[in-house]
This record gives sequence, C-alpha cells and structure tokens, in this order.
Amino acid sequence: MLKKIALGLVLLLLTTVFLAACRAATPLSKEIDCASSDIQCVGLVTGLGGVNDHSYNQMAWEGVQKAQAEKAADRVQYIETVDAKDYSTNITTLAQAGYDVIVTVGSLQADATSSAANNYPRILFIGVDQPQGADLPNLVRLVFRPDQAGFQAGALAALMTRTNTIAAVLGPDTVPDVVVLKEGFEAGAHHINPAIKVISTYFTDGSEMIPSDPRWAAGIASQSILSGADIVFDAGGMTGHGALMETASYVGAFCIGVDGDLWDIVPESRPCLISSTVNYVAQGVTDLVKLARDGSFPSSEYFGTTGLASYHDFEAAVPQAVRDELSRISAGLVDGSIVTGYSPGK
Repeated sequence: MLKKIALGLVLLLLTTVFLAACRAATPLSKEIDCASSDIQCVGLVTGLGGVNDHSYNQMAWEGVQKAQAEKAADRVQYIETVDAKDYSTNITTLAQAGYDVIVTVGSLQADATSSAANNYPRILFIGVDQPQGADLPNLVRLVFRPDQAGFQAGALAALMTRTNTIAAVLGPDTVPDVVVLKEGFEAGAHHINPAIKVISTYFTDGSEMIPSDPRWAAGIASQSILSGADIVFDAGGMTGHGALMETASYVGAFCIGVDGDLWDIVPESRPCLISSTVNYVAQGVTDLVKLARDGSFPSSEYFGTTGLASYHDFEAAVPQAVRDELSRISAGLVDGSIVTGYSPGK
C-alpha cells in the first residue's frame, strides 16, 4: 500500500511539472506563416500570475485579441510565464517563430524586453507597465499616469463625501507611484473642494516595495473613519485591500479601489466599493498594435489613459451631476485643460 501511495505521489509530481512546463512555453500554432511580410503576428509573454489574473496580464491579452478582431493582427498567441527566470526564453520563443510584435507584461520583464529588443531590431516590442529602460527605436513602454488616476479618485471622493473628510491608505512613500497617487488624490479632492480634509497615511517600514499587510491597512482605515472620514481610498496594493474590507464593515462608508476594478478581485469590499481607478491597458495595447500595423510605431514611453470603473451596486447612489463632473474632469485630463500639478519625470 505504501509503495502504491509513493508511486502515486511521484506520478502526481511529474504531472504537475509537465503541466507547468506546458504553461511556460505554450506550443505555437503554425496555421499562419509569421515569416510572410504581409502577415502581422502578435505575441504576448505574461508576467507571473498568468493570463487570467484579473489584472495587467489579462487586460493586455484582451488588447491583443481586440487588435486581431479589428484587423490589426493576423495571428495572436500568448505564453504564460510561471517562473521569472523564463522571461527571456519565452520572449525568444516568439522572436524565433517570426512574430512581428511582442508584448511583455510587468516591470520584472523590463530587462529581458530591452535585451530582446537589442537582439531583434526588426521586431517591435511593447513593454506594459515598464517605465524604466533604455530608449530603443523598436521598443515602446506602455505606462500610465498614477497622478491622473489618483486625481479622479479624489474628485469622486470629494463629490460623494457627506462629512467633508476623506482618507487615503497608502503603501510606503519609498515607492514613487504611491507618492504620485497620493498627490493626485489630494489634488483631485481639492479641485472639487479646497476646504476638504484629507487624511493620508503611508505605510512606514522603510520598504522599497509595497508590502502585504492588510491588518495594518484595516487599522488605519478604522482610525480614519473614527476621525470623521466617510470615504477611504486604497492606494496600497494588497495591503490596501485590508482598508477596503475594514471600510465595508462601517455602514454608510464608501471605499475606492486602485489599479483595476476590484469588484471581483476583493468581493469582501462590495458593501462599500463605489468604484476603482482603472488603467486602460487593453485599449493601450490595441492602439499600439494598430500603430505597428500602420508603420507609425512610437518609441520610448506611450501614455495610456486612466478612468473610473463601474459603480456596480452604487449606480443609483451616484447622482447624474457627479457623473457629469467626473466626465468633464476625465476629458480635461486628456486634453490638458485640467492638470494634476504633477508632471511625468518630476
């Protein structure tokens, strides 16, 4: 019996390893010849988390698929990365298969993407959420303005507050995007009401990365609400999710998520989740693939747009006047008539 159990465990382990390997290097379809000059093949290498991560990987793949649906790509394919050491290998797999455009997702792939762009100068590369790296003529980095995301969240909070006090629960101030989100949130709130009180609290452990400490965030959210805040903005990644869940326990309080619609990602926040900030990754990827097809591919940085997700269960709670003002602000941020006070590279 013990031998059968041991044999079963070995077979299970081998199966798991085999499946992981398959996910790391998805077999490439050969139905269309990517070497043909009149065929545009677009490949995606995911970051860790896979293509169904409800975040940037998934949105980037949706953007590639939309590009195909709109005739900007003839063949599309993705490779899921299950180990960070496989980034270069996965990118090379697509490059050697003759793909014309390769999309890579996440800052951890920045070095591998730059290296591949150097090695394959005839292939165009799109680095999603990769703000650092050398400027190369065949590499564009799709990035977003966290100050604009924060500005819209702050405006929503200021328009919806009843106590004239709102709060932001933040990651460490050693993370640049966290600081920019905070400044944008405060600027957006003061754009609506210069006299509004904003309680902003950083996670202060000296970390250079956003930690995972939802208990700390829950405590800060509770303190902020007891100090009069009736809307809490999560700008702390998974740490900030604790703030959302804590806010949900206070009747009448609202919360706002960040970096994607958290309705399905943090369902515990639904009792308070009025909206979330969203980076339109899919549209940015689609636009860049179209530019590649048209021969107008940019280089360096390409700024995608940001906005607010659905109000979900709070559709009836958000007055039309608030929606109209937020639409005006969104348009103003795009055309430059409204500024956040923060400039890229500042």
